[in-house]
Amino acid sequence: QVQVEESGGGSVQAGGSLSVSCTASGRAFSDYVMGWFRQVPGNDREFVAGITWNNVNLYSDSVKGRFTISRDNAKNTVHLQMNSLKPEDTANYYCALDQTASTIVRRAARYYDTWGRGTQVTVSS
Repeated sequence: QVQVEESGGGSVQAGGSLSVSCTASGRAFSDYVMGWFRQVPGNDREFVAGITWNNVNLYSDSVKGRFTISRDNAKNTVHLQMNSLKPEDTANYYCALDQTASTIVRRAARYYDTWGRGTQVTVSS
């Protein structure tokens, strides 16, 4: 069984920085796309960023230039550094694994097979 678990997050004032990390267990994900999504109550789950096995990144327009995604395949870990945070970044952030061995990052949540429980990011104005 493949599992992913988020860590990090927290609360920060607007303009500050936070990071979230995701570690997989049960099976290595070095060949798979990893994605970050976020969700607030009443809203759809929103794509934030993704990274392929060979470090090709994709960001949503809302976070481009502020967030950086990276992965450490040896540790089965993906990291999302979030800078210049805005109140609208407040959400529960989920790590997701695409186990189909896609060569591209896909934005839709339906393409991802394994999800973490989420970690909260709160940005105050």
